[in-house]
Amino acid sequence: MKPATNTKASPTLALQEFVALMALMTSLVALSIDAMLPALSQIGEALNAKDEHDAHLIVSVFFGGMAFGQLFFGPYSDSRGRRETILLGLCIFAVGSLVCMQANDMNTMLAGRLIQAFGVSGPRIAAMAIIRDLYVGDGMARVMSFIMMVFIIVPMLAPMVGQAVLLFFTWRHIFSLFLIFAVIAGSWYFWRQPETLIKARRQPFSWNQFGRSSSFILTHMSVMGYTLAMGCIFGSFLAYLSASQTIFQEFYDTGEMFPYIFATLAFSIGLASFFNGTMVMRFGMSKLVRIALVGVIVFAGLLNVILLSFDGLPPLVVTIATLFCGFFFVGILFGNLNAMAMQPLGDMAGLGAAIIGSLSSLIAVPVALTIDSFLTTNLYPIGLGFLAFFVLAAISVYFAERERHEILAEE
Repeated sequence: MKPATNTKASPTLALQEFVALMALMTSLVALSIDAMLPALSQIGEALNAKDEHDAHLIVSVFFGGMAFGQLFFGPYSDSRGRRETILLGLCIFAVGSLVCMQANDMNTMLAGRLIQAFGVSGPRIAAMAIIRDLYVGDGMARVMSFIMMVFIIVPMLAPMVGQAVLLFFTWRHIFSLFLIFAVIAGSWYFWRQPETLIKARRQPFSWNQFGRSSSFILTHMSVMGYTLAMGCIFGSFLAYLSASQTIFQEFYDTGEMFPYIFATLAFSIGLASFFNGTMVMRFGMSKLVRIALVGVIVFAGLLNVILLSFDGLPPLVVTIATLFCGFFFVGILFGNLNAMAMQPLGDMAGLGAAIIGSLSSLIAVPVALTIDSFLTTNLYPIGLGFLAFFVLAAISVYFAERERHEILAEE
């Protein structure tokens, strides 16, 4: 069963407002992760975590919850529409935030994070489906790049905001911040953005339909190739993300400078997204992805050489400069790989976004946990993790591209 590639929806908002709105909707994920980073040690101590790796779970388990949430909200979005999906997801996200706010032990905290992640999957999946409803191909990649550029402001600022909350309040009030942002995002969306999946084009949920659609997606080799590449890229990056507070505040003893260092490195991804948004219509997604894959592999190789030269822990300036250059290429990959995976899915945009997001998360979380489990007093695990999984991503994209070209030749 081959889906239509055009859902016949037309943009109603100016591009600037649409980009800002979708960025805010999807940024709830980044906010829920990055605002927590300065507080991980305090939360671990307050909830009697056994060691720092338990505190890392506050970040890593979030992606596990998203994997299951996306599988639910994908079909829900295709059968009930984007607006209802966003409403339900935000309500569940609010419940999870309240559970975390009241947590008195690590198990309750992790349960709340799972609920949060399940709920935030609703607006994330619906936002991705809305973008796919309105744009396709290089046009979608362009919009995704501009959304990523705005979206990246959140991880740049979120640790600073989290640090400010800790300065004036306690870590529990970080979850109050999540509730405020959820209300703002939901209110803006329901006031300004109409439904993009009309009732005539919705697919009533049935297990048979779910099975047929899932089978089409899971057996589409180019979709799966790009998805595997996303999982490898994001998994190695998540390992850095989860351990960033440990790396900079404990290994390098940067103290309250951590949010600013984190923001500097996040800016590299934002810069890449701006570059991609301006170049993708000129050069196309495939060419930019090939260039970026070469870039990340060269970066990972160089990082490992630098680590060997400094016994696993280079000077702080060297580490920041190297990561900044490497993350620029990572930023180019994020939006393009997702758009390339979504391109063949059309009316299945909700389920497609769910399966792609879930599989990439289910790949990324074990990758990140494995890499971080070897993290002790140096950055060797981060460097080797980048190199191994960037190479795997390049191999996956190679086979995905070959399959895509064969399909185009048959058509």
